[in-house]
Amino acid sequence: MILITGAAGFIGSCMVAKLNEAGEKNLILVDDFRRADKKLNYEGKFFHTCVDRGELFTWLEKNGANISSVIHLGARTDTTEKRTEIFEELNLVYSQKIWRFCTDQQVPLIYASSAATYGDGNLGFSDDPKLADKLLPLNPYGWSKHQFDQWISRQTTFPPYWVGLKFFNVYGPNEYHKGRMASVIFHAFHQIKTTGELRLFRSHRPDYGDGEQIRDFVYVKDVVDIIHYLTIYGKNSGIYNLGTGAGRYFKDLGKQVFKSMGLEEKIRYIDTPIDIRDSYQYYTEADMKRFKELIFPWEFTSLEEGTDQYIRQYLLLNRYY
Repeated sequence: MILITGAAGFIGSCMVAKLNEAGEKNLILVDDFRRADKKLNYEGKFFHTCVDRGELFTWLEKNGANISSVIHLGARTDTTEKRTEIFEELNLVYSQKIWRFCTDQQVPLIYASSAATYGDGNLGFSDDPKLADKLLPLNPYGWSKHQFDQWISRQTTFPPYWVGLKFFNVYGPNEYHKGRMASVIFHAFHQIKTTGELRLFRSHRPDYGDGEQIRDFVYVKDVVDIIHYLTIYGKNSGIYNLGTGAGRYFKDLGKQVFKSMGLEEKIRYIDTPIDIRDSYQYYTEADMKRFKELIFPWEFTSLEEGTDQYIRQYLLLNRYY
């Protein structure tokens, strides 16, 4: 049985869909299932049972011997949340317990880290382990992910195979419930649908034009395809970036959203709020060299193709993956 945490969430529910497509139905779904707005993410999918997040380790005491691998995607992901104790409990301590289970039972583990560990990006976006000690995340969420990555680096016993993946800007179906933490594409679609225009932040730096701020947008179906690949061909344990390696302009994203919606392009630039202007990131791009050399030279879905599929096959139809 494959155990998936965060299985009712965005990436987790897409992971369940991918495994179902691959013929995997003997799945253990772990999450906080009290949220009604996440129910449609896993409704209709095939799985063995659901386990409440708070009951997982009690459940594992009786059933852990049946677990063949763990995909740990569950986390508190709100980057605006300031209460460090929440992140310590859900992102750090909970992950440590999962690591210990996988180590004790010798079960392979794949888990979600985050590009938020890179902070303002002044040190670049290389996943070279030698640079990890220098990273300075900007918020408690980023710190919780970084602390777990660093905790692993100090361990002397390990699962038989393990990989941490630093997700960059993931977008795609099943993020309806995420509110303000949903992807830029999700918000752009709804803003255009409501107002007929897209508002993007104006550049306040002379080296960037308006709308030319850069993000590494990675389609969720690439993410779950890669995780599935790792469950089969796991090799070279370690922590790796997971982005496309090709950052794109916000204005390029906006143009594609209008095109996929069949609407005339109308982009308006507004000032970046003063309170975030000094810390606003103008550039993120995953360094994918280690991943391509040590894992696989993956060919990622282009922003245009991914955005078009997401909008036409999911957002316009209010469908789930």
